[in-house]
Amino acid sequence: MEPGIGAEKAAHTAAATWGLPDFVFQAALTRKGSGQRELGDRLLLSGKRGAVVQIKSRTVKPKGDAEERTWIQKVTKKAMSQAKGTVRMLRLQPADMVNGRGTTLSVTGDAYEWMAVSLLDHDHIPDDTVPTFAPIGMPALTLTRRDWDFLFDQLRSTTAVLDYLFRAAGEPPIALGDEPVRYYELAAADAAAPPGHIDTELVGPGGRHFSTPLLPQVPAGAGETNTHLVIRAVLEDVATSLLRDSVSESDRLMVLADLDRLPVGMREEWGQLLLDMLDDVQQAPDGHVKWRSRRQLHEEADGDRQMLFVCATRFDKYMEAGFGNFVMLRHHQVGERTGRPDSLCSVGVMLTPNYSGKRPWDTTLVKILGPSHLTPEEVGEFGKLWPERGNA
Repeated sequence: MEPGIGAEKAAHTAAATWGLPDFVFQAALTRKGSGQRELGDRLLLSGKRGAVVQIKSRTVKPKGDAEERTWIQKVTKKAMSQAKGTVRMLRLQPADMVNGRGTTLSVTGDAYEWMAVSLLDHDHIPDDTVPTFAPIGMPALTLTRRDWDFLFDQLRSTTAVLDYLFRAAGEPPIALGDEPVRYYELAAADAAAPPGHIDTELVGPGGRHFSTPLLPQVPAGAGETNTHLVIRAVLEDVATSLLRDSVSESDRLMVLADLDRLPVGMREEWGQLLLDMLDDVQQAPDGHVKWRSRRQLHEEADGDRQMLFVCATRFDKYMEAGFGNFVMLRHHQVGERTGRPDSLCSVGVMLTPNYSGKRPWDTTLVKILGPSHLTPEEVGEFGKLWPERGNA
């Protein structure tokens, strides 16, 4: 394979395998004057953030350090200019772009906070090479492809990688190839930082405070079990479900981004909890139904986010309705307690055993954004069905 094309495919594969393929978009062509222009080599899109990734590959035998630094400087400036042009074109005219799942999204430039990533595929970068470029009006960062692979392997989440890229772009420039060093320095700073405060009573009686660094020092899934893959499996369930036929592509991707915001450092624990709860509900006596649930609330720059995980003995229309009522009630209660219902997003996931032998569970998802609009009567009725207990 031609090296430049191979580098693009390898970068895409890393992001689609360790992250989600739904968030990785191939280049699209748009008209410019009498010709056509390619919009980025790849785009990462998750939630309200996007990165234009320009991939440059050294295809000739390396020369001396001075010549290699000159080439790196040249292609970095070109990549940043191309990324800036891509964002400008997307703001002028939306473009249909295809992601790694094979679905098409109409990408509008004004819908995202953008950054540029210049990704270098180069086997012999001279030591202490720090590319420089003029400001382009948005965050920008230069990485090697090995750095790119490291970040996705370390975090296993497209949303977490995007957040890191925006964070690193605000840090002082470092030598190419030293991104793992910067990552661990930031991870150590996260581990040493005091936990933020949040009122545990917002989730009702028995709420507990839990803090985890934004950047884990231990790679995702480094434990002896594969419980971190449970969350990935849930994401795959949602990504490949009938949801893609009943909602817009932008809404489907936003739901996936909401789930992918679960902190990386908590995924192994949550995966184990879900497996334990799923095993427990299957022990209910014949004819009985058992529910287990756990939820978390965290504050973000754009509002409060509540995630609710439920396991139940079986799935039917009554269980589905009861689960929807549970999520709606908890959403309403938290919105009332925070006094910020307009900025509250609640995402609920219910797992129920699947006895067909084809899959271990079925996944049901509910998302609620903004005020619940529940009547006092509905709050009272739902409250009888779902009374608040300790350890919310």
